[in-house]
Amino acid sequence: MSRLIIDESNLRSLPVSERLDKCLGILMKETDESLRWDAVWLAGEIAEISGPDDPIFGKVSDLMAWVLKNEANGVVKHEACYQIAARNMREKIPDLIDVALKDPSIIARHESIESLGLMRAFDTKEMLARATNDPNPDVKETALFVLKRLERLEKLEENKKTYQPSNIL
Repeated sequence: MSRLIIDESNLRSLPVSERLDKCLGILMKETDESLRWDAVWLAGEIAEISGPDDPIFGKVSDLMAWVLKNEANGVVKHEACYQIAARNMREKIPDLIDVALKDPSIIARHESIESLGLMRAFDTKEMLARATNDPNPDVKETALFVLKRLERLEKLEENKKTYQPSNIL
C-alpha cells in the first residue's frame, strides 16, 4: 500500500467494510476533490486486500462505477478508471467504454481508454476505433496507441506466446 496517499482520518486502520463506508461518504459529500481522489485510492486498496472472490470486491467495483457516473472532477474520474484497470474489474468495462465515448472530461476519456488497454479488453476494439475520431488530439492518440497495442498482444496470444516486456534498465 502506498504511503503517498494522504490518510488524515486513518481510514486504513478501519475494518474494510467500515473503511468502504467512509470512502463512500467522502465521495458523496466532500467538496475537496483531493480528498475524493484519496478516497478512490483507499477504496481501491480494499479491492486489492480482499481479492475478486470476496463480496466486498464487488462493492468496491460498484463504487468505482458510481464515481464514473457521478463525479464532476476529471482527475477523480481518472483515478477511478485506473483503479478499475489495476484491480481488473472486468465487469466495469462497459462503464469505461461509456466514459471513453461520452465523458466531458478529456483526462477521464484518455484514462478510460488506457485502462481498457491495460485490461486487454480485446472485445472493445470497435469502440476504440470510434474513439480515434475524438475531437481532442490526446484522446485520439491514446485510442490509436491502445488499438495498436491490443493488436500486438492479440497476435502474441494467438501464437501462444506470452507478452514479456523488455528490460529497459
